[in-house]
Amino acid sequence: MNFEKGQRIVIKVGSALIAPSKAGCSSQYLLSIANFIAQCRLSGVQVVLVSSGSIAAGARLFNDDIVNKNVNNIVIKKAMAAAGQSEMMATWDELFDFSSAQLLLTHADLRNRVRYESIRDTIETLLDNDILPIVNENDAVTTDKLKVGDNDNLSAMVATAANADALIICSDIDGLFDENPNLNKDAKLIADVYKIDDDIYAMAGGATSAVGTGGMKTKIQAAEKAVSHGIDTFIVNGFKEESFQTLLMGGNPGTHFYPYKAPMLDGVHWMRHTTRAQGELIVSDQYEISTNETSDLLLADDLISVNGDFSSGDIVMLRKDNGDKVAKVKTNYSSCLLNFVADSDNQDFSEQLDKTQEPIISKQYIALMETK
Repeated sequence: MNFEKGQRIVIKVGSALIAPSKAGCSSQYLLSIANFIAQCRLSGVQVVLVSSGSIAAGARLFNDDIVNKNVNNIVIKKAMAAAGQSEMMATWDELFDFSSAQLLLTHADLRNRVRYESIRDTIETLLDNDILPIVNENDAVTTDKLKVGDNDNLSAMVATAANADALIICSDIDGLFDENPNLNKDAKLIADVYKIDDDIYAMAGGATSAVGTGGMKTKIQAAEKAVSHGIDTFIVNGFKEESFQTLLMGGNPGTHFYPYKAPMLDGVHWMRHTTRAQGELIVSDQYEISTNETSDLLLADDLISVNGDFSSGDIVMLRKDNGDKVAKVKTNYSSCLLNFVADSDNQDFSEQLDKTQEPIISKQYIALMETK
């Protein structure tokens, strides 16, 4: 794939590249990446950088005993992220002769449509003014409930928000192999992937880096998010300078995931791949979602039960009693009220709810789930 003037790419760089020896930030492997970004910009290609590394960078500032005894301590990790973020940004700035800007995000920012569009507007404005956006998850403040969890998936969410043409995910191996290349020397690199299915996921193993949170599985998840939005996605070896030279020449140095020929609509994609269901609305196995514009998608009598604790306006999963997922939807009522509706035998109340101006789920926010 040749990157052309006017196109936009997102490149994701992991902790192992930022702090390979776990002794703070290092430019050892970043010089070739910075040069690639600079060359893209000179040719008129807009670039967004998603960079991990704040926790790995900040670890060196803490007493070794504290770090070793609190490897999984979330509070310590948050403090490391807060301390290391500025060092990580400073390291990148030293490598560039152009301006950059920091964007720290949580999943709460991305799953809220208003904030999601605000992120898009900010990225657009930065790029229009020739400023490089550098994005990371806001590990210093996020919680388990509000975090994306890995920057592979974050990079795909950023790529879709930015309407990117390509996503480049830097890994510690050359791409996707049919078997783990660290365990099998005869493993073969998969150069081209036209469809991401169970067979592709079966090739993914766990994390191979000692300082990162992702593995090949999260990279495939990210690729699936991106290609369904029409974004060409590459997994390449970020430790090899020739990977970026090959990309600049229009070649494929790793694994190329090809985009859908008919990408999802933006709103549907956001619902499917960025939002996280805050609960479930359970309906009977016989329920069929209506495509009729004049009828409600869900009536009070359709509800069997409600799972989770959610508020009006949250995204929830509409699921059949047999476990089949029907759609992600936006609910106009809280779980408290809908639990009452599902448990109520009061027919008058159900009919009154169905006649209100607000249906149970919103027709403007619905994403049907794929059936296998």
